[in-house]
Amino acid sequence: MAPTGEPFDPSLVVFAALAVFVIWKLRSVLGVRVDRDAPPPAQFQPRRPSPAGATPLPGAAPLDDGPAARRNVPASWEGVAEKGGAAASGLDAIAAADPRFDGQAFLEGARRAYDMIVSAFARGDRDQLRPLLSKEVFDGFADEIARREEKGETLETAVIAIDSALVESARAAPRLNEITVRFATRLMNLRRNKEGETIEGGHTVPVVELWTFARDPRASDPNWKLVATRPAE
Repeated sequence: MAPTGEPFDPSLVVFAALAVFVIWKLRSVLGVRVDRDAPPPAQFQPRRPSPAGATPLPGAAPLDDGPAARRNVPASWEGVAEKGGAAASGLDAIAAADPRFDGQAFLEGARRAYDMIVSAFARGDRDQLRPLLSKEVFDGFADEIARREEKGETLETAVIAIDSALVESARAAPRLNEITVRFATRLMNLRRNKEGETIEGGHTVPVVELWTFARDPRASDPNWKLVATRPAE
């Protein structure tokens, strides 16, 4: 699935992973607290799609179509997007196309996905990254991981806090629904060389960035995937 905004630049995440990369020409980095003891919501959890296509959609209400299935009314965008703004209108369109879409569930899933992706990138865990990213984004991440491995470097990154996460924009289309989330976070990074010596890091870095998630509404796979990142202006 290709991003529809600016082209993906893997250096954005690299800088988020380590402030020292700024002097290596990186533009920016990858801001409510993340509970690492709780499992990620189903819509963002890496897994094999159900052959029967029975897995609930991302941000979806329960399959019994009970009261929770009607939480996609505009009032539910409170705490998800600015009331009356363009993002809320976009969410209305997505909810109209997918009656089970739930904005609060999506945003919580996006927070968990942020933590998972940042951490997996630092560990070089390609298997965890692959189901969460579009092919283009995954290829960019994988290239940077390979560069790090070739140099024998290791990277440790901890999401200290997600201070805020809010839907910046949303768009519904026949073949692609997109939601962009503005994250304001604090990261702790530590980079070591092949001898295990600290090259840089050990301090908290505040970052603000826009992450765009997308999903083909026709697909049986319920996962939303990260398709683009860019610095917030």
